[in-house]
Amino acid sequence: MKVSLDLIVRSTEIDVNGHVNNAKYLEYLEWGREEWYDENQLHYETLLGHGVQTVTVNININYRKECKQGDRLTVTTESQSIGRSSYVLRQEIVNDRGELCADAFVTSVTMDVETRKSRAVPDVLRALFE
Repeated sequence: MKVSLDLIVRSTEIDVNGHVNNAKYLEYLEWGREEWYDENQLHYETLLGHGVQTVTVNININYRKECKQGDRLTVTTESQSIGRSSYVLRQEIVNDRGELCADAFVTSVTMDVETRKSRAVPDVLRALFE
């Protein structure tokens, strides 16, 4: 399921070049992933109930277009692929003019809460990739 999150660029997110700082895009993507988990009823406590936490291990991002203060952005997040203990989410940031500002593939791993080692993705999460 594709999940969307709308946001507005605030003045505190602008760097000396007059546009959104590159690190802020990563934060926007994180907010989008949190929305994806929430919309799919995969709250932190739900995953803990399955004995796992998720950790981000790789982000491959392309910065396509600068964003400026006041821009209205939509962050979309959808499942891309899944392995034994890892999965990839595809994300995009698009402005209200329909221009792609950034896109990314974010790889996360499910980690056992006790051993702190990777563990098979639980079925409740795996089902979102089928």
